[in-house]
Amino acid sequence: MNFRSADPRARVALLAVALLPAGLACGDGSASDESDASSETQGESSSSSEAESGDGDGDGDGESEGESTGDGDGDGDGDGPRPSALPTPTGTCPDFIDGTVSFDPAGVEPRDVRIWISNAAGEIDGPLVFYWHAYTSQPEEAAYGLQQAAIDDILARGGMVVAPTSDPNSGQFPWYQIGGTGLEYDQLLADEILACAIEQVGVDTRHIHSVGMSAGGLQTSQFSTRRSNYVASAATYSGGVFFNAPYQDPNNKFPAMIIHGGDSDVFGGQVEFKQTSENWFNQLTNNGNFAFMCDHGGGHTIPPNTGDDIWQFFLDHPYGTVDSPYAGGLPSSFPSWCSL
Repeated sequence: MNFRSADPRARVALLAVALLPAGLACGDGSASDESDASSETQGESSSSSEAESGDGDGDGDGESEGESTGDGDGDGDGDGPRPSALPTPTGTCPDFIDGTVSFDPAGVEPRDVRIWISNAAGEIDGPLVFYWHAYTSQPEEAAYGLQQAAIDDILARGGMVVAPTSDPNSGQFPWYQIGGTGLEYDQLLADEILACAIEQVGVDTRHIHSVGMSAGGLQTSQFSTRRSNYVASAATYSGGVFFNAPYQDPNNKFPAMIIHGGDSDVFGGQVEFKQTSENWFNQLTNNGNFAFMCDHGGGHTIPPNTGDDIWQFFLDHPYGTVDSPYAGGLPSSFPSWCSL
Protein backbone atom coordinates (compact mmCIF):
# COMPACT_ATOMS: atom_id res chain seq x y z
CA MET A 1 0.00 0.00 0.00
CA ASN A 2 1.36 3.37 -0.99
CA PHE A 3 0.09 5.95 1.50
CA ARG A 4 -0.13 9.14 -0.48
CA SER A 5 -2.64 11.97 -0.27
CA ALA A 6 -3.81 13.75 -3.40
CA ASP A 7 -3.78 17.04 -1.51
CA PRO A 8 -1.34 19.59 -3.02
CA ARG A 9 1.69 20.70 -1.05
CA ALA A 10 1.78 24.44 -0.53
CA ARG A 11 3.73 26.99 1.38
CA VAL A 12 1.67 28.92 3.90
CA ALA A 13 1.49 32.63 4.56
CA LEU A 14 2.52 33.94 7.94
CA LEU A 15 -1.09 34.32 9.03
CA ALA A 16 -2.10 30.84 7.90
CA VAL A 17 -2.27 29.88 11.56
CA ALA A 18 -5.81 31.23 11.30
CA LEU A 19 -6.66 28.01 9.48
CA LEU A 20 -6.32 26.17 12.78
CA PRO A 21 -9.54 25.42 14.66
CA ALA A 22 -10.22 27.74 17.58
CA GLY A 23 -7.79 27.21 20.42
CA LEU A 24 -5.16 25.29 18.47
CA ALA A 25 -2.76 28.15 17.76
CA CYS A 26 0.00 29.13 20.14
CA GLY A 27 -1.17 32.01 22.29
CA ASP A 28 0.62 35.24 22.98
CA GLY A 29 2.71 35.58 26.10
CA SER A 30 6.19 35.50 27.48
CA ALA A 31 8.40 32.60 26.56
CA SER A 32 11.28 33.45 28.84
CA ASP A 33 11.03 30.20 30.77
CA GLU A 34 11.59 28.21 27.59
CA SER A 35 15.23 29.26 27.53
CA ASP A 36 15.87 26.69 30.25
CA ALA A 37 14.21 23.94 28.24
CA SER A 38 16.86 21.28 27.97
CA SER A 39 19.37 22.27 30.59
CA GLU A 40 18.22 19.50 32.88
CA THR A 41 19.89 16.20 32.26
CA GLN A 42 17.58 13.72 33.93
CA GLY A 43 16.86 10.56 32.01
CA GLU A 44 17.31 6.89 31.96
CA SER A 45 20.05 4.81 30.42
CA SER A 46 19.35 1.41 28.99
CA SER A 47 20.29 -0.62 25.95
CA SER A 48 17.60 -1.30 23.41
CA SER A 49 19.20 -2.21 20.11
CA GLU A 50 18.85 -5.86 19.25
CA ALA A 51 20.10 -5.77 15.69
CA GLU A 52 20.86 -3.51 12.78
CA SER A 53 18.88 -3.25 9.60
CA GLY A 54 18.10 -0.97 6.70
CA ASP A 55 14.54 0.19 6.29
CA GLY A 56 13.34 -3.08 7.78
CA ASP A 57 10.98 -4.11 5.02
CA GLY A 58 13.29 -6.71 3.55
CA ASP A 59 13.11 -5.52 -0.01
CA GLY A 60 16.09 -3.22 0.06
CA ASP A 61 14.30 -0.24 -1.42
CA GLY A 62 13.19 1.58 1.68
CA GLU A 63 9.55 1.57 0.64
CA SER A 64 6.69 0.50 2.88
CA GLU A 65 4.12 -0.60 0.39
CA GLY A 66 2.26 -3.39 2.13
CA GLU A 67 4.24 -6.47 1.26
CA SER A 68 2.49 -9.72 2.08
CA THR A 69 5.14 -10.74 4.61
CA GLY A 70 5.87 -9.23 8.02
CA ASP A 71 3.81 -8.78 11.16
CA GLY A 72 0.43 -8.42 9.54
CA ASP A 73 0.09 -4.64 9.66
CA GLY A 74 0.82 -4.20 5.99
CA ASP A 75 4.27 -2.65 6.17
CA GLY A 76 6.26 -5.84 5.80
CA ASP A 77 8.79 -5.08 8.55
CA GLY A 78 7.90 -7.73 11.10
CA ASP A 79 11.35 -9.38 11.11
CA GLY A 80 13.40 -6.29 11.98
CA PRO A 81 14.88 -5.27 15.34
CA ARG A 82 12.65 -4.26 18.21
CA PRO A 83 13.26 -2.41 21.47
CA SER A 84 14.30 -4.88 24.14
CA ALA A 85 13.46 -2.91 27.31
CA LEU A 86 9.89 -1.67 27.18
CA PRO A 87 7.96 -0.15 30.10
CA THR A 88 5.41 -2.15 32.10
CA PRO A 89 2.25 -0.75 33.70
CA THR A 90 2.61 0.87 37.11
CA GLY A 91 -1.11 1.46 37.65
CA THR A 92 -4.43 -0.02 36.57
CA CYS A 93 -4.73 0.11 32.80
CA PRO A 94 -7.94 1.57 31.36
CA ASP A 95 -9.88 0.15 28.45
CA PHE A 96 -8.67 1.54 25.14
CA ILE A 97 -11.56 3.25 23.36
CA ASP A 98 -11.81 5.93 20.71
CA GLY A 99 -12.17 9.03 22.85
CA THR A 100 -10.76 10.43 26.07
CA VAL A 101 -9.27 7.95 28.53
CA SER A 102 -7.67 8.58 31.93
CA PHE A 103 -4.29 7.11 32.93
CA ASP A 104 -3.00 6.95 36.50
CA PRO A 105 0.71 6.03 36.55
CA ALA A 106 2.44 5.53 39.88
CA GLY A 107 3.84 8.80 41.18
CA VAL A 108 2.07 10.91 38.56
CA GLU A 109 -1.26 12.73 38.82
CA PRO A 110 -4.00 11.11 36.68
CA ARG A 111 -4.09 12.55 33.19
CA ASP A 112 -6.60 12.45 30.35
CA VAL A 113 -5.39 11.23 26.96
CA ARG A 114 -7.24 11.53 23.67
CA ILE A 115 -7.01 8.23 21.79
CA TRP A 116 -7.85 7.54 18.17
CA ILE A 117 -8.32 3.79 17.73
CA SER A 118 -10.51 1.38 15.73
CA ASN A 119 -11.68 -2.21 15.90
CA ALA A 120 -8.69 -3.22 13.77
CA ALA A 121 -6.51 -2.84 16.87
CA GLY A 122 -8.13 -5.97 18.26
CA GLU A 123 -6.90 -8.00 15.30
CA ILE A 124 -3.53 -6.46 14.37
CA ASP A 125 -0.63 -5.16 16.46
CA GLY A 126 -0.28 -1.75 14.87
CA PRO A 127 1.77 1.44 15.26
CA LEU A 128 1.47 3.89 18.14
CA VAL A 129 1.99 7.59 17.43
CA PHE A 130 2.33 10.11 20.27
CA TYR A 131 1.13 13.64 19.53
CA TRP A 132 2.10 16.54 21.84
CA HIS A 133 0.03 19.70 21.49
CA ALA A 134 1.13 23.34 21.40
CA TYR A 135 0.92 26.03 24.08
CA THR A 136 -2.74 27.03 24.79
CA SER A 137 -3.85 24.15 22.53
CA GLN A 138 -5.49 20.80 23.16
CA PRO A 139 -5.09 17.12 22.17
CA GLU A 140 -7.52 17.46 19.25
CA GLU A 141 -4.75 19.40 17.51
CA ALA A 142 -3.53 15.98 16.37
CA ALA A 143 -6.31 15.82 13.79
CA TYR A 144 -4.81 18.91 12.14
CA GLY A 145 -1.14 18.17 12.73
CA LEU A 146 -1.37 14.62 11.38
CA GLN A 147 -4.45 15.05 9.16
CA GLN A 148 -7.38 12.69 9.06
CA ALA A 149 -6.09 10.66 6.11
CA ALA A 150 -2.95 9.72 8.03
CA ILE A 151 -4.93 8.95 11.19
CA ASP A 152 -7.29 6.74 9.18
CA ASP A 153 -4.36 4.82 7.73
CA ILE A 154 -2.79 4.37 11.17
CA LEU A 155 -6.08 2.99 12.48
CA ALA A 156 -6.55 0.70 9.47
CA ARG A 157 -3.17 -0.86 10.28
CA GLY A 158 -4.40 -1.70 13.78
CA GLY A 159 -2.64 1.29 15.29
CA MET A 160 -3.54 4.28 17.41
CA VAL A 161 -2.77 7.96 17.88
CA VAL A 162 -2.45 9.07 21.50
CA ALA A 163 -2.45 12.74 22.46
CA PRO A 164 -1.91 13.51 26.15
CA THR A 165 -3.54 16.43 27.89
CA SER A 166 -0.97 18.65 29.54
CA ASP A 167 -0.80 18.88 33.32
CA PRO A 168 -2.16 22.23 34.57
CA ASN A 169 0.52 22.08 37.28
CA SER A 170 3.37 22.05 34.74
CA GLY A 171 3.87 25.80 35.04
CA GLN A 172 3.77 28.41 32.32
CA PHE A 173 4.28 25.86 29.58
CA PRO A 174 2.31 22.67 28.98
CA TRP A 175 5.14 20.12 29.21
CA TYR A 176 7.46 19.84 32.18
CA GLN A 177 10.81 19.49 30.42
CA ILE A 178 10.49 22.60 28.28
CA GLY A 179 9.70 24.70 31.35
CA GLY A 180 13.05 23.81 32.87
CA THR A 181 11.59 21.79 35.75
CA GLY A 182 13.60 18.64 35.04
CA LEU A 183 10.58 16.54 36.05
CA GLU A 184 9.88 13.37 34.09
CA TYR A 185 6.10 13.30 34.58
CA ASP A 186 5.25 13.56 30.87
CA GLN A 187 7.73 10.82 29.98
CA LEU A 188 6.36 8.59 32.76
CA LEU A 189 2.84 9.18 31.44
CA ALA A 190 3.99 8.16 27.95
CA ASP A 191 5.62 5.03 29.41
CA GLU A 192 2.31 4.13 31.04
CA ILE A 193 0.30 4.72 27.87
CA LEU A 194 2.67 2.51 25.87
CA ALA A 195 2.82 -0.20 28.54
CA CYS A 196 -0.96 -0.34 28.83
CA ALA A 197 -1.41 -0.31 25.06
CA ILE A 198 0.91 -3.31 24.77
CA GLU A 199 -0.92 -5.11 27.58
CA GLN A 200 -4.50 -4.26 26.63
CA VAL A 201 -4.43 -4.06 22.84
CA GLY A 202 -1.05 -4.95 21.38
CA VAL A 203 1.44 -2.65 19.63
CA ASP A 204 3.83 -3.08 16.74
CA THR A 205 6.86 -2.05 18.77
CA ARG A 206 8.84 -1.34 15.61
CA HIS A 207 6.52 1.61 15.04
CA ILE A 208 6.42 3.86 18.09
CA HIS A 209 6.70 7.47 16.92
CA SER A 210 6.38 11.03 18.21
CA VAL A 211 5.28 14.32 16.67
CA GLY A 212 4.26 17.72 18.05
CA MET A 213 3.92 21.43 17.36
CA SER A 214 5.64 24.42 19.06
CA ALA A 215 5.74 23.57 22.78
CA GLY A 216 4.71 20.11 21.63
CA GLY A 217 7.57 20.13 19.14
CA LEU A 218 10.01 21.02 21.91
CA GLN A 219 8.45 18.22 23.95
CA THR A 220 8.80 15.78 21.04
CA SER A 221 12.52 16.58 20.85
CA GLN A 222 12.90 16.01 24.59
CA PHE A 223 10.71 12.91 24.64
CA SER A 224 12.35 11.25 21.64
CA THR A 225 15.85 11.55 23.08
CA ARG A 226 14.83 10.80 26.67
CA ARG A 227 12.90 7.76 25.44
CA SER A 228 15.22 6.77 22.63
CA ASN A 229 15.04 3.29 24.12
CA TYR A 230 11.81 2.74 22.18
CA VAL A 231 11.08 5.69 19.86
CA ALA A 232 11.51 4.61 16.24
CA SER A 233 11.45 8.03 14.56
CA ALA A 234 10.17 11.52 15.27
CA ALA A 235 8.95 14.69 13.58
CA THR A 236 8.69 18.23 14.88
CA TYR A 237 6.72 21.28 13.81
CA SER A 238 8.60 24.29 15.21
CA GLY A 239 10.37 22.21 17.83
CA GLY A 240 13.97 21.47 18.66
CA VAL A 241 16.17 22.11 21.69
CA PHE A 242 17.94 24.98 23.42
CA PHE A 243 20.67 22.67 24.73
CA ASN A 244 21.35 19.03 23.95
CA ALA A 245 18.76 16.71 25.45
CA PRO A 246 20.07 13.52 27.12
CA TYR A 247 19.72 10.24 25.24
CA GLN A 248 18.18 7.31 27.05
CA ASP A 249 19.89 5.09 24.48
CA PRO A 250 22.33 6.88 22.16
CA ASN A 251 22.79 3.64 20.23
CA ASN A 252 19.23 3.80 18.89
CA LYS A 253 19.88 6.41 16.24
CA PHE A 254 16.27 7.27 15.52
CA PRO A 255 15.72 9.44 12.40
CA ALA A 256 13.95 12.80 12.54
CA MET A 257 12.00 15.03 10.16
CA ILE A 258 12.49 18.61 11.42
CA ILE A 259 10.00 21.21 10.18
CA HIS A 260 10.12 24.94 10.90
CA GLY A 261 8.80 28.19 9.44
CA GLY A 262 12.05 30.01 8.71
CA ASP A 263 13.26 33.33 10.10
CA SER A 264 9.75 34.44 11.07
CA ASP A 265 9.12 31.28 13.11
CA VAL A 266 9.30 33.13 16.43
CA PHE A 267 7.08 32.80 19.50
CA GLY A 268 6.66 35.33 22.28
CA GLY A 269 9.24 37.55 20.65
CA GLN A 270 12.01 35.39 22.08
CA VAL A 271 11.92 31.75 21.00
CA GLU A 272 13.42 31.37 17.52
CA PHE A 273 12.32 27.99 16.27
CA LYS A 274 14.57 28.02 13.23
CA GLN A 275 17.50 28.11 15.65
CA THR A 276 16.11 25.49 18.06
CA SER A 277 15.39 23.22 15.08
CA GLU A 278 18.95 23.62 13.84
CA ASN A 279 20.22 22.90 17.35
CA TRP A 280 18.36 19.58 17.39
CA PHE A 281 19.47 18.73 13.86
CA ASN A 282 23.08 19.25 14.92
CA GLN A 283 22.68 17.18 18.08
CA LEU A 284 21.17 14.29 16.16
CA THR A 285 23.56 14.27 13.22
CA ASN A 286 26.55 14.59 15.54
CA ASN A 287 25.32 11.39 17.19
CA GLY A 288 25.01 9.66 13.81
CA ASN A 289 21.21 9.94 13.55
CA PHE A 290 19.69 10.63 10.15
CA ALA A 291 17.79 13.92 10.07
CA PHE A 292 16.65 16.44 7.49
CA MET A 293 15.17 19.94 7.57
CA CYS A 294 11.98 21.34 6.09
CA ASP A 295 11.69 25.16 6.00
CA HIS A 296 8.16 26.02 4.87
CA GLY A 297 8.77 29.75 5.33
CA GLY A 298 5.34 30.35 6.83
CA GLY A 299 6.32 31.43 10.31
CA HIS A 300 5.00 29.87 13.49
CA THR A 301 2.27 27.62 12.12
CA ILE A 302 1.55 24.07 10.97
CA PRO A 303 1.88 23.93 7.18
CA PRO A 304 -1.16 22.30 5.57
CA ASN A 305 -0.99 18.90 3.91
CA THR A 306 2.16 17.78 5.71
CA GLY A 307 0.74 15.15 8.04
CA ASP A 308 0.69 12.46 5.38
CA ASP A 309 4.38 13.12 4.62
CA ILE A 310 5.20 12.72 8.29
CA TRP A 311 3.28 9.46 8.42
CA GLN A 312 5.05 8.19 5.30
CA PHE A 313 8.36 9.10 6.94
CA PHE A 314 7.37 7.09 10.01
CA LEU A 315 6.38 4.10 7.89
CA ASP A 316 9.71 4.20 6.10
CA HIS A 317 11.70 4.51 9.35
CA PRO A 318 10.78 1.75 11.81
CA TYR A 319 12.79 1.09 14.93
CA GLY A 320 16.40 0.15 14.25
CA THR A 321 16.69 1.88 10.87
CA VAL A 322 20.41 2.37 10.38
CA ASP A 323 20.64 3.35 6.72
CA SER A 324 17.74 5.63 5.88
CA PRO A 325 16.03 4.92 2.55
CA TYR A 326 16.03 8.71 2.15
CA ALA A 327 19.82 9.08 2.37
CA GLY A 328 20.08 9.26 -1.40
CA GLY A 329 17.22 11.74 -1.77
CA LEU A 330 13.79 12.51 -0.37
CA PRO A 331 10.63 11.08 -1.97
CA SER A 332 9.55 13.17 -4.94
CA SER A 333 6.12 13.64 -3.38
CA PHE A 334 7.58 15.46 -0.35
CA PRO A 335 7.34 19.27 -0.26
CA SER A 336 9.96 21.12 -2.27
CA TRP A 337 10.92 23.03 0.90
CA CYS A 338 12.30 19.86 2.47
CA SER A 339 15.94 19.05 1.70
CA LEU A 340 18.84 16.91 2.87
